[in-house]
Amino acid sequence: MMDIAVIVLAAGKGTRMKSSLPKALHRAAGRSLLGHVLHAARALEPREAVVVVGPDMEAVSREAQRVFPDARRAVQVERLGTGHAVSMARDALRDFSGTVLVLYGDVPLITAESLRQLAGLAGAGMAVLGFETANPEGYGRLLQDAAGHVVKIREELDASPRERAIRLCNSGIIAIGAALLWSLLPKLRNANAKGEYYLTDLVELAAAAGAPCRLATCAEREVAGVNDRGQLAGIERTLQQAYRRRHMLNGATLVAPETVFFSADTAIGQDVVIEPNVVFGPGVEIGNGVEILAFSHIEGARVAAGARIGPYARLRPGADIGEGAHIGNFVEVKKAVIGRGVKANHLTYIGDARVGAKTNIGAGTITCNYDGHGKHLTDIGENVFVGSNTALVAPVSVGDGATIAAGSVITRDVPADALAMTRAALDLREGWARRYREMKAARKAARNNT
Repeated sequence: MMDIAVIVLAAGKGTRMKSSLPKALHRAAGRSLLGHVLHAARALEPREAVVVVGPDMEAVSREAQRVFPDARRAVQVERLGTGHAVSMARDALRDFSGTVLVLYGDVPLITAESLRQLAGLAGAGMAVLGFETANPEGYGRLLQDAAGHVVKIREELDASPRERAIRLCNSGIIAIGAALLWSLLPKLRNANAKGEYYLTDLVELAAAAGAPCRLATCAEREVAGVNDRGQLAGIERTLQQAYRRRHMLNGATLVAPETVFFSADTAIGQDVVIEPNVVFGPGVEIGNGVEILAFSHIEGARVAAGARIGPYARLRPGADIGEGAHIGNFVEVKKAVIGRGVKANHLTYIGDARVGAKTNIGAGTITCNYDGHGKHLTDIGENVFVGSNTALVAPVSVGDGATIAAGSVITRDVPADALAMTRAALDLREGWARRYREMKAARKAARNNT
């Protein structure tokens, strides 16, 4: 196993994003751009991870620690280029002697396979990740010697016309031995069009030190960066196409694939049928044989085998739907365990609750979980019948086998096998409607005659 440390440069604010949110925290497929990069890096099991951020970017550090709990933060106060940014991580990696991978927090499509290849080529030396493109405008060009080693990386602003014609381009991602990196960084100079310290100048410095730079290549799409909302939408589109294909190859049926949206961590079992216009937020696990009907939204939820969801259902974080349960149209479930075979087929809210196996929840039922100050639990047993238009005012429990009459407001615990009913007495007045109609008709006729 390779001894690897990861440095992720995430100090960019992304002014072209027109946002107060740091660029690395913008999301695609339910995961931050930084999160995508770190998940790819995590597959290599790095020993250390350092995220270089700008001042007042604590949120970026917290995001990194969701993936790497021990990730360290290095702050780049002055924006003096990529070489300067990497140098900010030196103290955090003072005791590390393996291979350092330098990544970027806005390149979310990079794969673990490409990073593994790059790190393997570098060893104690250096390697860069490049790509071929039909339109190299805006990219740094990779200049090679006869042996195929990269001898220079020329930024476009500093390139000659001949160099600008080269189609082998620099991704910016490098792997380099720690000892070599820290020995070369102080030698960088800012004699370029931007007056910055370019990390790319390490290539020439490494060659001069007798450490020729090797080349790894990947597809252009893998190193696509995000600088504006249009590019972010392009990344989303690419990810969704990949996820749809992956889930279909793994045994799920997508009736209209182009209308279904997944998150990066969505887990889908076999023989799942997903109808059009379904959205999966982060943290969803779907068991085998589940049917998800059109226009449903699922986030932070688990759905067990054989369940049926939707249409127009919403499963919010903490929803745990049991085997064979039915959650129907315009039903919302939040932080609730729904037992095996439960049916809640329409127009219902179940929040902060437990519903036992084989219970039926009638239309219009609400668990009144919030009292204006805190949330409270509704605990419904097995084989309970809850009639339509029932309000269960938490905290409250309903025993196994109980029946709740339609239109009831339940404010006290209901024992097992009991009937609970809170209806007002029916006031029935025979003939009243006919007499009322006749009175109204007579008054209208009198007005018309005046």
